[in-house]
Amino acid sequence: MYLADSRAGTPESTAASAESAARPRAGRRLTAVGPTVLALGTVSLITDVSSEMVTAVLPLYLVAGLGLSPLGFGLLDGIYNGFSALVRLAGGHLADRGGGRHKWVAGAGYALSAVCKPLLLMAQTLTPIGLVLAADRTGKGLRTAPRDALISLSSSPETRGRAFGVHRAMDTAGALLGPLVAFLILRATVDGYDAVFTVSFCVAVVGVLVLVLFVPGRPAARSTQSTRTVPASAPAARPGSASPAPAVDIREPGTRTPDIFPESLPGSPSPPAEAGAGTTAAPAVRAEPRPTLRAALALLRLPELRGIALCALLLGLATVSDSFVFLLLQRRLGVPDRWFALLPVGTAAAFLLLAVPLGRLADRAGRRQVFLAGHGALLLAYGLLLTSWHGTALPFAVLFLHGGFYAATDGVLMAAASDSVPEELRSSGLALVQTGQALARFACSLAFGAAWTAWGDRTALTASAVALALCALFSTILRPVRRTPSEGLA
Repeated sequence: MYLADSRAGTPESTAASAESAARPRAGRRLTAVGPTVLALGTVSLITDVSSEMVTAVLPLYLVAGLGLSPLGFGLLDGIYNGFSALVRLAGGHLADRGGGRHKWVAGAGYALSAVCKPLLLMAQTLTPIGLVLAADRTGKGLRTAPRDALISLSSSPETRGRAFGVHRAMDTAGALLGPLVAFLILRATVDGYDAVFTVSFCVAVVGVLVLVLFVPGRPAARSTQSTRTVPASAPAARPGSASPAPAVDIREPGTRTPDIFPESLPGSPSPPAEAGAGTTAAPAVRAEPRPTLRAALALLRLPELRGIALCALLLGLATVSDSFVFLLLQRRLGVPDRWFALLPVGTAAAFLLLAVPLGRLADRAGRRQVFLAGHGALLLAYGLLLTSWHGTALPFAVLFLHGGFYAATDGVLMAAASDSVPEELRSSGLALVQTGQALARFACSLAFGAAWTAWGDRTALTASAVALALCALFSTILRPVRRTPSEGLA
């Protein structure tokens, strides 16, 4: 996928614009990411400490503590990881309605997830646990697209991969600390699971407070965010005569705004007539349309975004849930229950180590290649779990590849999708991609749990590995690659 950068103007104005754009671009290599990205990264770090405390103990709590079958666990895991897909579009649409709502929609999502943590103390059977997890994932669905949109809008196209990499690294630092905190609580308390859920709630409340106090309601304006194009040869307006208005382009550089807003559809009101004689026309500014759900869904008309969404959906159908990977690794190595909470630490450590370097690599070498290479790392992890190797290096290799998969795909996917979505519909566009991916992973969790129950874990993982290889091959040939610095996935 590629970005089309169309700017009009005379050679003089074009040359001046190119010269002025070159200077900040060179300087941006040495600059840090914006304060909004760092503030959101802090919120995600704290929130991930809370959520990963629960995620680390939840598989063992449900399977060993409550005695759920793999199919029952697959259903709950699918709800936990895929239910947010049902509300992501709603969260993205609400955030795009204007008025600085990105922050407050995200805050509502963080608050809802925080409230669900103590409710796990009262849920002891499949149905109430499922309802609590569904509510928790509803909060995640509300917050994800607005948060990623804030990161995207606070970053220039050339550094967007780095910005998402920094955010994901901070997010993963929380994912690294959460299981460690859960492990220490389980070892230090008698009612370990209850204590984990209680502490998780307290930490989540702190994350909500940081969001409210330190994240700005609107992203900081970027020097490259808008472009004004005024022909140098335009004649000066003379008193008593009308003059053509210079065009003012307020689009984000490198973003092609599709003709998908209601104003551009049949039956829409026509633009106002030109000013009559004796007046001087005001500069023609492209009015910012009010985003609608119809416009958000119409984003799929964009071939670039449609290709990204299809690629993410296909690969999500063969992406086995983290919890199943950890359960498989525990069975292979006979890991005691008290050490199970430490398995996610390995994945988080690799993610933290690789997120920023792979984000910068995606900015330079192409996001499509890095994204597909990440799924190649996941396929290697599946292969190691299927071998007869039982060496001490096996868990380290599997968890390193697993973390490398997330580092090469999570933020890179959002950076690529951001390149092909107009700014006024950024949250909705990202939500479309996330929804397809989340629904695919929900289906994969159900199918994997059913296959494990019917044929065993080894057969289920073999089928997933074959499916992942086929989906990756199809995604590779889905669209020809246009090699540009801000290349996408399709």
